[in-house]
Amino acid sequence: MTTLIEAAKAVREKAHAPFSHFKVGAAIEDEHGHIYTGCNIENASYGLTLCAERVAVFKAISEGAGKLLRIAIVADTPSPTPPCGACRQILWEFMGDAEVTLVNLSDQQETVKMSAILPRAFDASFL
Repeated sequence: MTTLIEAAKAVREKAHAPFSHFKVGAAIEDEHGHIYTGCNIENASYGLTLCAERVAVFKAISEGAGKLLRIAIVADTPSPTPPCGACRQILWEFMGDAEVTLVNLSDQQETVKMSAILPRAFDASFL
């Protein structure tokens, strides 16, 4: 897990957040031990902004990742910060009830399952 957290911290530094100054990094590990990272990328039109979690998932999928097992999310906040609603939905669809580790820059961390942060999730099973 330490490697995953370090990868999320490192990619956080690459975040493009000129408006909010809220930099976030995410790192996902797949079943083969490969790590895929993402940082948030803001746009003057906030609706076009992409969160770090979604960037990491999309990179993993586009690079041929195996089953996505866990994600670490790092932000500079007083306490570890969970993903937004849109990211929760994407994480559920591509990772299922995976392990999510939330970390701040003071190294406070919390690990939860996706089902704890997105109870009664909507997915393809309802279609």
